Amino acid sequence: MPPSPPPTPRGSRPDAETATALYLIKLVSALRATYQVRLLALKAAETGKKLILKVPAGCRFDPALEGLIRETDGLIRREDLP
Repeated sequence: MPPSPPPTPRGSRPDAETATALYLIKLVSALRATYQVRLLALKAAETGKKLILKVPAGCRFDPALEGLIRETDGLIRREDLP
């Protein structure tokens, strides 16, 4: 049996990007520290930008996401959608 190919690395793109920030827009009632959020936070840190999570006003953040926000010391910010 031939060896299996190496796993394909996953990636993520922000919904929008400016000179100072990456934006992830989610229309959800709850948000967790998903692979997408963590990967975009890493990209923001590497590029010297902020990660802005744009979510509905009533969106609840999972404790793991709240912890990630605290650990990254201002790198990730929440903005409520109008």
